[in-house]
Amino acid sequence: MRILKEPLLHFILIGAAVFGWFSLVGQTGGTPERSETIVIDTGEVDLLAARFETTWKRAPRNDELQALIDARIREEVLVREARKLGLDRGDQIVRARLAQKMNFLFDGIASSVVPEDDALNTYLAENAARFTVPAQIAFDQIFLGAQPVSDEIDRAFSELQAGEDWSEIGLGSLMPSSLPLSASSAIDSTFGQGFSNTLFVLEPREWVGPIQSGYGQHLVRITETRPEVLPPLNEIREEVLAAWRRDTAQELAEAQYESLAAQYRIQTPDPQE
Repeated sequence: MRILKEPLLHFILIGAAVFGWFSLVGQTGGTPERSETIVIDTGEVDLLAARFETTWKRAPRNDELQALIDARIREEVLVREARKLGLDRGDQIVRARLAQKMNFLFDGIASSVVPEDDALNTYLAENAARFTVPAQIAFDQIFLGAQPVSDEIDRAFSELQAGEDWSEIGLGSLMPSSLPLSASSAIDSTFGQGFSNTLFVLEPREWVGPIQSGYGQHLVRITETRPEVLPPLNEIREEVLAAWRRDTAQELAEAQYESLAAQYRIQTPDPQE
C-alpha cells in the first residue's frame, strides 16, 4: 500500500503523535473548562497583536491591545456558557467549523515536513502531465477578410514576393499582427477555437495560407516554435513542493480519518429501506 511508503509514513506517525498529545491534554492537562478560571497568556496576547498588525499595518496601542484582550475574554466567557447550555450540540455551523479545523491540523502537519528531492522527483515523474509546459508557437499573420476572393489572395502573395512590408498588406483588424510564443489555448482565445491546430503543422519562416480563423482568412508565417517540455525539478521545485504537500495532506487526512473512525462503532440505516 502506498500509505505505508516513505514519506507518508512519517506523516502518519507525526499525526498520531499530535492527536495523542491533544487527547492527553484533553484528559489530564490544565484546569477543567467548567472552572471559573480563564487564562490569557503572553503567547495569545502576542497572537492578538500580530493579527492587529497584519490588518492595520501597525502595532496596536496599549488601549487597543487591552480592547483585544477584553474581547477575547468576552468570547471565552460566552463560549463556555453556551457549552454549558448545550448550544453547541446539533449546530451544523459549529460542527462544520470543528471539522474544518481538524482538516487545518492535517494541512499543518503536511506543511511542516520538507521531503527529500528523491521523493519530489518521483512525484514529478508520476504527475508529469500536471507540470509539463505545453508546446508553444509564435507567428505573424496578414488578415485577408472574412471571404477574400482568389485575386485578393494572389495579390497579397505577389506583394510578399516583391519584398513589400508585410505589415502593410491585407486588412486592418483588432487582432495582433504578431503573436509571441503562445500555447494553443492563448492562440484560440484570440483567433477562434481550432485555429492553433493548423499552425503547429506548418513549416517555419514561410508565408502560407489562406488559413481560416473564427474571423476570416489569414496568411501566416511561423517565426518560432517550442515543443512541450517537462522542466527539471530545480526549475519548478516550489510548484512541485506545493502540489506534493496538497496531495500528501489529502492522503494524510484520509488515513488519519480512517484511523479515527475505526475507534467508533458506526450504525446507519439501510438506504433501501
